[in-house]
Amino acid sequence: MSRFALPCRGLSTAVELASDATALPGDLDALVIPIFATDDSVEIPTSTTKVLEDDHAEALLGSLNAVGAKGSAAEITRVPAPEGVDAAAVIAVGLGSEAELDAEQVRRAAGAAARSLNGLEHVATTVGDFHFQAAIEGLILGAYSYAGMHKEEPKASETPVKKITVLAENAEEDFELAKITAEGVCFTRDLVNTPSSHLYPESYAAILEEEATKVGLDIEILDEQQLKEQGYGGIIAVGQGSQRPPRLVRLTWNPENATKTVAFVGKGITFDTGGISIKPSSGMEDMISDMGGSAAVAGTVIAAARMKLPLKITATLPLAENMPSGTATRPGDVIAHYGGITSEVLNTDAEGRLVLADAIARACEDEPEYLLETATLTGAQIVALGARTSGVMGSDEFRDRFAEISRSIGEPAWAMPLLEEQEQDIKSPIADIRNVSNSRNAGMLYAGLYLSKFVAEGVQWVHVDIAGPSFNKASATGYLPVRATGVPVRAFLATLQELAK
Repeated sequence: MSRFALPCRGLSTAVELASDATALPGDLDALVIPIFATDDSVEIPTSTTKVLEDDHAEALLGSLNAVGAKGSAAEITRVPAPEGVDAAAVIAVGLGSEAELDAEQVRRAAGAAARSLNGLEHVATTVGDFHFQAAIEGLILGAYSYAGMHKEEPKASETPVKKITVLAENAEEDFELAKITAEGVCFTRDLVNTPSSHLYPESYAAILEEEATKVGLDIEILDEQQLKEQGYGGIIAVGQGSQRPPRLVRLTWNPENATKTVAFVGKGITFDTGGISIKPSSGMEDMISDMGGSAAVAGTVIAAARMKLPLKITATLPLAENMPSGTATRPGDVIAHYGGITSEVLNTDAEGRLVLADAIARACEDEPEYLLETATLTGAQIVALGARTSGVMGSDEFRDRFAEISRSIGEPAWAMPLLEEQEQDIKSPIADIRNVSNSRNAGMLYAGLYLSKFVAEGVQWVHVDIAGPSFNKASATGYLPVRATGVPVRAFLATLQELAK
């Protein structure tokens, strides 16, 4: 047993399939049902009325209309259960117009419904009657709550509902896939939400080792001495200012029936002060989330192993803490990356690309057909695309397809180019390349261009900048909580499932 462990895991609910999809379990706190908006009223879907007697459905519809329910997307309306229904209340979640319904609308509505159930013991739901997997994901992700390390236990009213029973028939396989996907996202959220006092390269590597072993992944961990000996100059350069030395973690899923080889790389800066090029102090506490890329990759590969996808998948995760000190890398230093490319460090706060460069070069030694890499890399991503939309760069065809897949499952993403005119900017007079340009223009794209120099020829590659989407500073909405979101785990898993076909 490792001496390292996460100090706190997110609170969530147990979601189960009903043994009989046409009968309500006994002694429910609430029955959660979907409703549609119509021109002048609301409508209970026919598929939902299978668990209700006709007179119960009619009485329920009357109650909803009486309290002014509109059925608009993610609207929550609570009314007393009709007499004879074995539940204390009925909670109706709006799905909007039936004609315009899609999976993301169901996912968001299910998430909103789950967040409204705090403090309850047991509910049943028919929300899964529409876009079943999306509904299950929404329920699990919406119920997630990270309580943190408070002295007092959270109040019952602040804790997720203990159990949700989903009324659905012949859905076991889809249920399991949705559950594994959502749990992969929740594990990623747990990692990103953990303070750097408890999650740093050594402890992070040990936690990943324990979790990976549970699902049959092979794991390799390189410590700072091995990193120096093997020439990982980027990881060493970023981590050498901290008293907590860096690590490189490699997780591998290699089933006998693998049909393709896929590599993942994720940025794992467990805290980012900016180093010598130090950041402003305001908001620096959010830099615990700068390892969001590595967390998303870890959550993805663990979930892929649980799904038993017929792909060889190797994740390469560089873990370091970027701190200023007498041993820290200075602006103007030149470092040699794994594989030999030299880089002039103009700004030590552009550290993510330094560790990713080493990891990408190492990942390409395995000759993967596909390489997916993600990082909370640039503030320029937020300036260009906002807090919710990831920037995607890389091989044209694979880049475009990944962005399309990501949007289709409710994780906004947009394909971005690598600019020819920046090829001149990236040149250094004293090294092969330099880590930033002297221009404020297109900073996200410059970072992508920098990373492209380490991708082997012939590898289909995407770089996903999640600086904004990985950490929600606004209020909770739909299935997205405050703080860690778990982006882009679902997009990665959807891409893997497509590659496995």
